[in-house]
Amino acid sequence: MLSIPDTNRLSFTLLSMQDAALLYEVDQDEAVMRYLNGGKRSSMADIEHTMLPRMAKYLDPEHGFGIWQVRRLSDQAYLGWVLIRPMGFDTDAPAEDDVEIGWRFKRAFWGQGYASEAAQAVATAVLADKPQVRYLSAIAVEDNLGSIGVMRKLGMQFVKKYRHQDSFGELDAVLYRVAV
Repeated sequence: MLSIPDTNRLSFTLLSMQDAALLYEVDQDEAVMRYLNGGKRSSMADIEHTMLPRMAKYLDPEHGFGIWQVRRLSDQAYLGWVLIRPMGFDTDAPAEDDVEIGWRFKRAFWGQGYASEAAQAVATAVLADKPQVRYLSAIAVEDNLGSIGVMRKLGMQFVKKYRHQDSFGELDAVLYRVAV
């Protein structure tokens, strides 16, 4: 199983199908959910019947694909998570050369550089032995300036504005990408 080395401030553990409570915990703040679904908190049923089955489609511990919980080393506080998976993981033809990264952190930990530090650590470790991967991509709602700021810190550039559709629904989104 691939592991993510600790940074100066953070440690990482791959979530399993038994970690519904950690996903649920982050989703209980309307501000965290604002750009995902208009601010509606996830129910445990949402986590168990939507999030976990989606995660099962791309969970691959050997290659590092999945959702990585992020904890602060100084006190082991659970900050949130970073996901990494093939772009189009839920289609008939997932990308082999383009990997999607995303994050969700508790509001108490916003604005402290944790998301960009964690995303960089996860991307570096997961992409290290994947020469077929040419791009690291991220998707956000255009108004989500916090996430777009993280994308830019990762060196990503704006690619396009488009109508994104997945099992959660359809929304106007922006795609950012960096060559790796």
